[in-house]
Amino acid sequence: MEEAEQIRPEILIERVFDAPRELVWKAWTEPGYVRRWWGAKGFTEPVVRIDLRVGGRYLFGMRSPEGRDFWSTGEYREIAPAERLVFTDSFSDAEGNVVPASYYGMTGDWPLELVATVTFEDADGGTKLTIREPGVPADEDRDMAVVGWNESLDKLAEVLKERSRGNIGA
Repeated sequence: MEEAEQIRPEILIERVFDAPRELVWKAWTEPGYVRRWWGAKGFTEPVVRIDLRVGGRYLFGMRSPEGRDFWSTGEYREIAPAERLVFTDSFSDAEGNVVPASYYGMTGDWPLELVATVTFEDADGGTKLTIREPGVPADEDRDMAVVGWNESLDKLAEVLKERSRGNIGA
């Protein structure tokens, strides 16, 4: 009798922002914007490198309130401006070399690489953003990842609000 393949849950987050799709897209793809919102509450993003082209890579350096750095990297696989962004997502060191999740003290069977899909749709005068990231282990670190995504998106909402009030430049 064959063993059933373990089905890994997917992170699925949907959020509607009171901003046009083009602005939400810019906030996801331009380093000046990403630096302002990426990372959980209290975290900063001192390093944001984005080579936005299919096959291009990104490297993000996130700093905790205690001063510990966490790095992530990936490659853009699909880019449909203001519609869809598909990219790999991996933990890395400061040079962009992929490292296992255990490098940062995480438990569980995290794959070295996940694939995230972010879609942008018009919704009630704003933008519906959907993040799908399948293959994340169902454990406490997955729950922390969901919290981190949501806290980041809370920060993004604030950045978009400031932008719509004209308080920040493009």
